Amino acid sequence: MKDIIDELPEYDFLYLGDSARTPYGNRSFESIYHFTLECVKYLFSQGCHLIILACNTASAKALRTIQQRDLPVIAPKKRVLGVIRPTAEVIGLHSQTDHVGVLGTTGTVQSESYLMEIKHQFPKLSVYQQACPMWVPLVENNEHSDPGADYFVKKYLNQILEQSPKIDTLLLACTHYPLLMNKIKSQLPNEISVLSQGPIVAASLQDYLRRHPEIDKKCSKKGKIRFLTTDAPELFDHHATTFFGRTVESEFVEV
Repeated sequence: MKDIIDELPEYDFLYLGDSARTPYGNRSFESIYHFTLECVKYLFSQGCHLIILACNTASAKALRTIQQRDLPVIAPKKRVLGVIRPTAEVIGLHSQTDHVGVLGTTGTVQSESYLMEIKHQFPKLSVYQQACPMWVPLVENNEHSDPGADYFVKKYLNQILEQSPKIDTLLLACTHYPLLMNKIKSQLPNEISVLSQGPIVAASLQDYLRRHPEIDKKCSKKGKIRFLTTDAPELFDHHATTFFGRTVESEFVEV
């Protein structure tokens, strides 16, 4: 959200955080699909014409079904996009060794969505995955800066680097992980680069709107931002302010 607004400040944004049911990372396919579809329908009801599933797990486990099965029925002229494809389209450009690693939630890793998407874009790229189930709880509980987080950062980095000594690029395939960026970089040699998805997705969205003027013209452009949450606003605001970098005041909604 922060990076998209930096790239497209003139647009109106409605952010929906499904705080009552997060994290999605360890949930079943059926639950993730059901929750995501409910949120999509709610945003459509609020007048949104274009939705970005900022969650990697939702993008991996719900996006394709929603695009192919639900959209033609409930909103054929509206669009839902994810964050996996934009990342897969550029990740190979960042690697010199053609060996990259993907750090994600258990759900994202098990879906193998990154393996399939990256293989389609860069057939010669070797891709390694590592689930990091403790990273989201560390961020959610505001312990990502504490010394105790170092153990779990080092643990998962060691596990993915053990898969190949040639890895020179690591993708943080979860919106929570950039808050651990400093700790992650401190555990890695300088020759390994770490990619955050925010700038990549923002640039891809800007390009999408340029290529799809029929969608772009339906998007209002008054520079307004609203934050919605399905749980207690005061809890959401505390976490969201950490991510967003400025004060967030949200509204409670039921989806």
